[in-house]
Amino acid sequence: MYEIRFAGAVEKYLKKIKEKGLKKIFQISLIKISNDPYVGELKTGDLAGIYCYDFYYNKTNYELAYRIYEEDDNIVVVILTGTQENFYNELKRYMK
Repeated sequence: MYEIRFAGAVEKYLKKIKEKGLKKIFQISLIKISNDPYVGELKTGDLAGIYCYDFYYNKTNYELAYRIYEEDDNIVVVILTGTQENFYNELKRYMK
């Protein structure tokens, strides 16, 4: 089992979520990633080394972007999360 850590922006985003159903799906997704971090899709090109896990809630696609650090005692750092709209552009900006 991998330890999950959050970048500052992700922690703020998750605290702002008011809808209980959406919070629950985020928690379930994080548990899945914690159990098997390779469940997400490995990105290439500008985003090489980043995994993205997507899920749907209320007809909206949400994304979780994370990086796996196995050499540091099996840690997964969630870098960015949000709706799919402009998600990859924000992620590329964050990676620079």
